[in-house]
Amino acid sequence: MDNCLFCKIIKGDIPSAKVYEDEYCYAFRDINPQAPVHVLLVPKMHVANMAEVSLLPQDAQTALFAAIGKIAAQEKLENGFRVVSNCGPDACQSVHHLHIHILGGRQMAESMA
Repeated sequence: MDNCLFCKIIKGDIPSAKVYEDEYCYAFRDINPQAPVHVLLVPKMHVANMAEVSLLPQDAQTALFAAIGKIAAQEKLENGFRVVSNCGPDACQSVHHLHIHILGGRQMAESMA
């Protein structure tokens, strides 16, 4: 997608603080972190959100979810972490490229609302 912010980051057209990369996905530090560790994980293939995750090839789906644990281990989130993916306008999805927030490094609030 030519106008997609995350596609431009994946291609290297926009700089990012890369945390992880494999054949299917790319992860980078959020520019407005909500926790001491706040990483965004995106598939390299453009899909809008979790409602479209089935459009990714099975290998890409597997790699995306396996990367969550790899990133958490790399970031030393031994005490736990939160995984969030906003899907659509009611969830306040701001970039319409599937992205998974990996948050940790502190005790999280119980409320998710």
